[in-house]
Amino acid sequence: MPQQSTEILAATAGGIARAAQLLREGRLVSFPTETVYGLGADARQGEAVAAIYEAKGRPSFNPLIAHVHSAEAARRYVQWNDVAEQLAAAFWPGPLTLVLPLREGHGISPLVTAGLDTLGIRVPAHPTGQALLRELDGPVAAPSANPSGKISPTTAAHVIAGLDGRIAAILDDGACGVGLESTIIGLAGSEVMLLRPGGLAAEEIETVLGRKLVQRDVHDPLTAPGQLLSHYAPGAPVRLNAEAPGEGELFLGFGPVECDLNLSESGDLAEAAANLFGHLHRLDALGKPIAVAPVPEHGLGEAINDRLHRAAAPRD
Repeated sequence: MPQQSTEILAATAGGIARAAQLLREGRLVSFPTETVYGLGADARQGEAVAAIYEAKGRPSFNPLIAHVHSAEAARRYVQWNDVAEQLAAAFWPGPLTLVLPLREGHGISPLVTAGLDTLGIRVPAHPTGQALLRELDGPVAAPSANPSGKISPTTAAHVIAGLDGRIAAILDDGACGVGLESTIIGLAGSEVMLLRPGGLAAEEIETVLGRKLVQRDVHDPLTAPGQLLSHYAPGAPVRLNAEAPGEGELFLGFGPVECDLNLSESGDLAEAAANLFGHLHRLDALGKPIAVAPVPEHGLGEAINDRLHRAAAPRD
């Protein structure tokens, strides 16, 4: 990806305002949470979210957690329920992520949810992270601010070492209180499910709820970060590396080709990544086989092709 000058912003009103403005512009900003520094993008902007994967060298499109400043803000994007209210009152702000169904008109990029109809959302406790989220007043998708596979960063210096020149800015507020990733609780079904253990003990959650959490089966579909990958499976067959559609097929294009929907007419991989899940869903709704044009196997193209291969995998 192109090199850029990474700004180091102080945790002042001016620095926080600058960080929020960069997020609005679709740029990447690293900011502190109570555990590690996150790599943030406006979760409503697909190309900005795609840039997270590009900056990190993240090998595949996994669901990301959306960070907001309050439970009130969370209710703008997900279908709230009594259990969510109970857990939010007890543990937010803090290292707890709730996975809930998306609400109508949510505006979240499908790249954040990896094409799922649920969203992992949390309210971080770090005061500077909180101030940034309030200044933006919008959802920020933010995995840890390090190259994929490297040690999670707990200082701005760690972020600079891994991502200098690849992101717009780092909001520096010293060292984070080092801790585990957030605990993820699934509330999209009839059960309250532990999707990923983390910095909030399951026993504490069970005490508040007055019942045991259901353990996720490793064979269950992917619903949150930190789980095994699961392919996105359209209802109809998917054929890859197609130069043209066959009879009865819909054509998902890339580059200057005639097609039903185009991932990116200009061949921009960030635009293609941002469009991938939404376009697959739209074509799948038409109930016909889908042919997909070749996508280059470099940069974000590697992750795009990974998800396409999962979509095209034979059904059991």
